[in-house]
Amino acid sequence: MPAKPQARKQFLARHLPLALLLPLATACGGEAGAEDSRTVTVTVGYQSKTINTVTAGTLLRSLGYFEEELAARGKKDGKTYKVKWQDYATGAPITAQMTTGKIDIGSMGDFPLLINAARGKQLKQPTRLVSVTGYNLRGGLNTVVTAPDSSLRSLADLRGKKVSTSVGSAADGTLIRALKKAGIDPDTGVSKLNQQPSVGASALAGGSVDALSQFVAWPGQLAYEDKAKALYDGADLNLPTFHGVTVREEFAKERAGVLDDFLKAQRRATDHLREQPVASAESVAKETGLPAEAVYLYNGAHGIATFDPALRPELIAALKKDVPILKAAKLVGDVDVDSFVDPEPLKRAAQAPAYPKAGAAKSELWLKGRDTTRTFDSPKALLKAVKGAEVRAAYVPDSLTGTLWFADKAVWVADGSDLRAFVTPSHAKTYVGRHSGARVISYADAVERAA
Repeated sequence: MPAKPQARKQFLARHLPLALLLPLATACGGEAGAEDSRTVTVTVGYQSKTINTVTAGTLLRSLGYFEEELAARGKKDGKTYKVKWQDYATGAPITAQMTTGKIDIGSMGDFPLLINAARGKQLKQPTRLVSVTGYNLRGGLNTVVTAPDSSLRSLADLRGKKVSTSVGSAADGTLIRALKKAGIDPDTGVSKLNQQPSVGASALAGGSVDALSQFVAWPGQLAYEDKAKALYDGADLNLPTFHGVTVREEFAKERAGVLDDFLKAQRRATDHLREQPVASAESVAKETGLPAEAVYLYNGAHGIATFDPALRPELIAALKKDVPILKAAKLVGDVDVDSFVDPEPLKRAAQAPAYPKAGAAKSELWLKGRDTTRTFDSPKALLKAVKGAEVRAAYVPDSLTGTLWFADKAVWVADGSDLRAFVTPSHAKTYVGRHSGARVISYADAVERAA
């Protein structure tokens, strides 16, 4: 009898650690415990309101394409695949979860991707960049905005002012570069507050900050809701910015087929968005609570973001230029971008014709009650159609950068019989300074002149 307790202790010592580890396998995308060894759970981290990641997040989730691909795989290998979607406001918590093995696949912006690479290597949970979601070759996805009644007219006016941003984000990178270009030290020339996008938006509305530098869709949403106006267009930097998909290296090796399925599903979601941009915007709006008009500004047929999973050389080159910015902020050390980028899974999974590179944006009109839009060759032609129409949203490209903006929020300039739109007052001022006789006019005046 005395030997039995000792035998029990030895049994627990041998088997208890294994029992404790079993739940972790499921969280890491591995197989479930002994009671269900044929189930594989894949955890995907995404940012529902960062709407140029929707082909790897919000839209993909609502379409169910990833689940469909996994179901087909399950019929072949006899396993049951489950997807666990986790929604976050920024990329930082996704990285935190990936480095503890709790998220397998995540999507985030270019600056957070580099932090993802650095943290993964540091914590011995290396990650790889395997695809792109949305991009803008000039950098127009990030914007600095001010309050609607602000007297600030250009980035130079920010000297000594309070600016809200999310440190380590793509929008922070835009702010740093823009301030330097304007001759303002980003560390001492402004008072920078590190805030979540929603907190920064509230701070701007409450008057506790003078400007907000944020990524898609915050600037467009605030402008649409008359809560902000654009001060600086990130496209002035003429440097690509994008969001992409990162995966834990261990997961990519152990579940290569599942990663292939994700990338196939992402391609299908990209096709859907490009073929049905209005329906996609409505779907994302329903899932996120964002105005569909603001979603379409970025994700529309001529939106600021171009959706294409390809790891374009221009984007990877821009990513390398981002490293020094993050190093100066002491957010990363050296990052080997070439080893972080892994094009093989996409080549393997998405064997389809390449999408064309983004072309010049066109003016676009979305009428109330319509599920399609009309495009126009010029802002003036759009304005003619606007008069007397029941407009849901009208969009025009900036004459200098091509960044799409709401027609009624743009700064308009009359140059003889020509009418031109600009995202910011500084763009309009630049154009007027170069064209004798050109002058700034109101939106209402522009509509009347066009008619």
